[in-house]
Amino acid sequence: MERGSSLEFQGCSRVADMGGIVKVRVIPKAAKNKVEKFDDGLKVRLTAPAAEGKANKALIKILAAHFGVKKSQIKIISGKKSRNKLVKI
Repeated sequence: MERGSSLEFQGCSRVADMGGIVKVRVIPKAAKNKVEKFDDGLKVRLTAPAAEGKANKALIKILAAHFGVKKSQIKIISGKKSRNKLVKI
């Protein structure tokens, strides 16, 4: 998993620094976990399937590691049953 030190959103070097909301496109059942810049948000590839909330749990874990914050600081605001989500960090 790559750490996004060069990601820029709304003029800030890191979303976590400003406690922002990020648009996330989730790709479940991918070959490996990966966070990529995508349009005006992130594309997150997850090895976890989109069943029983497994992908959402994996998303929170991966975003927490990517942004260097605790898992409790990541919250899915909308799109819990969709591939397109809004996530608060």
